[in-house]
Amino acid sequence: MRFTKMHGIGNDYIFVNCFEEIVQDPERQALLMSQQHFGVGADGLVLIESSETADFGMRIFNADGSEAEMCGNAARCIGKYVYERGMTHKTELTLATRAGIRQLELTADKGKVSRVKVDMGSPELNPRNIAVDLPGEIVLRHRLQIMGQSWFITCVNMGNPHCVIFVKDPEAIDVATLGPMFENHPLFPRRTNVEFVRVIRRDALQMRVWERGTGETLACGTGAAAALVAAVLGGLCDRTVQMKLTGGNLELSWNAEDNHVYQSGPAEYVFDGEWLGE
Repeated sequence: MRFTKMHGIGNDYIFVNCFEEIVQDPERQALLMSQQHFGVGADGLVLIESSETADFGMRIFNADGSEAEMCGNAARCIGKYVYERGMTHKTELTLATRAGIRQLELTADKGKVSRVKVDMGSPELNPRNIAVDLPGEIVLRHRLQIMGQSWFITCVNMGNPHCVIFVKDPEAIDVATLGPMFENHPLFPRRTNVEFVRVIRRDALQMRVWERGTGETLACGTGAAAALVAAVLGGLCDRTVQMKLTGGNLELSWNAEDNHVYQSGPAEYVFDGEWLGE
């Protein structure tokens, strides 16, 4: 089976073109291929598929084999892949995901894509629609006890669930210990992604992320969008920011008119390969 490894600011995935390849058991394939020492090594597996409702379809499987609803970094990679591999000549594309249809806008010159802008959709704030076991219409700075310490969480769904926590210094956080505790807390019946965020300025945020089903990753597009929404709701930043992640920077904007979050950033190839395993 042929595949391509790509990354969006360090959030790396194995992409399989399902117009040419067949993946019989994507959950197991993601588990096998994502392993760092026995597989390709990645944050997960992404299938590029046909769609009856959009130009292309995307399915995402985390490193543990669980299926995710949406990924901004993977969406940008697909935009670059389908354009540069001659699967489309359009620079404005639609992409079907488990979170709904997403719009991609490609910045292309001489057949190469340098950046991709993704319409990440509208944030969902109602805990019933985020899968957060709390009453009310919004989870904003809710106190949660973890390891004997109080953490104030804001919950946002950007196609998948996120728990955003503002801290003084994300680099000082023991993400490997705290991430699983938040992800698997009984408050989140479908588990959650976790973002530790610092406000640098009104127009700049810094973030580390623990991804549900994968662990700490160098970037998370939906997590960055959720962090922006949480920061705006808390009065901590403007609606347009640069997000500094471990793997690089994204530009994000929460449009007040249509309530959509827009994200712009690069996508890069790593290598093409052929999977010879099971």
